[in-house]
Amino acid sequence: MAPAQSPSPSATDIQTLFDRIAPVYDSLNERLSFGLHRVWKRMTVRWSGAAPGHRVLDVCCGSGDLALMLAQAVGPTGTVYGLDFSAELLAVAAKRDRRTHAPASLHWVQGDALDLPFEANSFDAATMGYGLRNLTDIPQGLAELQRVLKPEARAAILDFHRPQGQLAEQFQRWYLNALVVPTAEQMGLSDEYAYLGPSIDRFPTGAEQVTLARQAGFASAIHYTIAGGLMGVLVVESP
Repeated sequence: MAPAQSPSPSATDIQTLFDRIAPVYDSLNERLSFGLHRVWKRMTVRWSGAAPGHRVLDVCCGSGDLALMLAQAVGPTGTVYGLDFSAELLAVAAKRDRRTHAPASLHWVQGDALDLPFEANSFDAATMGYGLRNLTDIPQGLAELQRVLKPEARAAILDFHRPQGQLAEQFQRWYLNALVVPTAEQMGLSDEYAYLGPSIDRFPTGAEQVTLARQAGFASAIHYTIAGGLMGVLVVESP
């Protein structure tokens, strides 16, 4: 008999978690990915199709990595909106923005990915990094993203990937148990990161994400596995 899955955390639980880890979020990502998360995020920005002069959106922007990369892509004539429901992470993002002097006009918005505070057909491109897995209603999150994108605009969604195959699955389990958990414990965040493994187990596979994206109204959807199958990027395009 398969073990019972842990209950899904509520939106309030997730918001509280990210508020707590905000001060060390960047350093933790750097350590856990050996710096490779920046490579994966640059790939995500390229797949989004963000270009000079575009008005773009980063949903679940966290501490601002993708939004700041988007700012470089759209340049001084472009506009970037970074949205997150964690006020603490948005404060970190705004501080980084002031320090780096991003070329584009940048706006940090506290809001809900399931009810985006933007009009329909508002954005030329969008990204999401490690946010889709944490949404309490993934189909609704995809539908909202589709709603705010202009016709034929693309979004690129980076997240963990549920590896297919015993060897890849064993490696991911080793990575979580031998690297993520001890690192989180060293930083006093063992309880906060206990949700990571179960959240990956609940996350739709790449093929399932493609199906959900088409059901949400996207004209096309392709899921690319990267990082040896440990990560994936869902690239979608509005009709």
